[in-house]
Order: sequence, then structure tokens, then C-alpha cells
Amino acid sequence: MQRDVPTLPAAPEAVPAPASRRQQIRQGFRDSFSAGLGIFPLGIALGLLILQAGLPWWLTPALSLAAFAGSLELLLVGMMAAVTPLAAIALTVLVVNFRHVFYAFSFPLHLVRHPVGKAYAVYAMIDEAYAVNASLPEAERSGPRLLALQIACETYWVGGGLVGVALGAALPAPVEGLEFALCALFTVLTLDAFRSRREVPSVLLAGASVAVALVLTPGLAMFTALLLFVALLLARHAVTARRPAQEAAGA
Repeated sequence: MQRDVPTLPAAPEAVPAPASRRQQIRQGFRDSFSAGLGIFPLGIALGLLILQAGLPWWLTPALSLAAFAGSLELLLVGMMAAVTPLAAIALTVLVVNFRHVFYAFSFPLHLVRHPVGKAYAVYAMIDEAYAVNASLPEAERSGPRLLALQIACETYWVGGGLVGVALGAALPAPVEGLEFALCALFTVLTLDAFRSRREVPSVLLAGASVAVALVLTPGLAMFTALLLFVALLLARHAVTARRPAQEAAGA
């Protein structure tokens, strides 16, 4: 006759200790490396463009700190060099950066406790910081890690701009083609979005907006095209949102 051997309870699994504040900050800086590979060269292009446009060198760090929006700053250089009216500049800034309103719906500002830190997180909410933070698991996100990521991204941008200013002052002749940097950036982003989502209607609407803007307002083509494209996207959304309701009513 065999005796029943009592089974010992399984040892509890070891729960990893939460990362300290210093570890979270180091993780945030590590998170920024991939984004920095793109931010730093664009900052150099911004510094070179500002010097080649005949604008003062100090405008590079001043613009980077005041606006801190890479694509917008590259766009503003040409507008300032062409002495674009202030109203047109203000409306262009609103249209180009309006996407940040939608970022705010899912950006984890609640992780940042201090009011000053929260204000900086809002100010430094750029595309790269949003994308990198969104790729992290929910359990690994934290306020210190987010702020460290954003501070590192701004350091890459401002530092790249200063390097661009130094290179522009040292080069004997201007670098041709840098004014195409912004157009090339948006072209690459558009092609990537098209390949990943196959959004043929959006591409066609964008092309139609540009064509109409070039014909109607050649002097403010970009601004007109942006407004027209936003209006067409809203109209398309209204039409596509109405179809399921009509199909449900017909069924």
C-alpha cells in the first residue's frame, strides 16, 4: 500500500521589480536613438537652409525652440525668406500642425505628474516621440521615460541645427538642392503610407487639391492645397460614414 505523498505548493513566480526613475530615464534616451537618426540630419539641413536663405544664424536655435516642429520649420524658412504675410504664415502653421490635436487623444500625458513636465510634454509632442512611445507596451510606459525621450529628440534637433549653421559658415559655396528637403521628406512619408494602407482615394484627392491650387492661387498653392485637401477628406469621411447607416436601413 502506497502512501499519498503531500504535494508542496508551487513557488510563486518572481515578479520583476519596477524600474527606478534613473533606469526609466536611461530607457527613454535609448528609445530616442532610432528617431534621432532621422531628426539630426534634418536639423543640419535646417541650419544650412537658414544661412543660405540669408537669414541670421541665431534664427536656427530660436526657431527650433519656439516651434519645435521639423516639417513646419523647414517650410517656414522659405516663407520667411519670401516675406510671406503673417496671416498666411499663421494659417499655414494651423493647417500643418492640426494633426497634433488628434495625437492628444491617445498621447499618455496622464503619466506625467508634475505640471511643468506636463506642459513640456505637450510642447514637445512631435511625430517621432508619438510614434516611438506608441510602439512601447503599456506596462513599460512612464512619465520619466516619456520626458527623457522628448528631451533627447529636441536635443538632436537643436544640435543638428547648430551643426548645420557651423557647416554652412565653413563651406565656401552654398549646397544646392537643400530646399527640396521638405518636399522629399513628405514624398517619402506619402509613399510609405500608400504602400502600407493602399489609400488610392486619398492620393487622388491630394493630387486634385494640388492641381486646383496651382491653377487658382499659384502664389499660395501649398496653403490652398492643404485647406482643399482637408475639406475633401472631411467630405469623404462623411460619405463613407453614411453608407453603413443607409445599408442597415435598407436591410
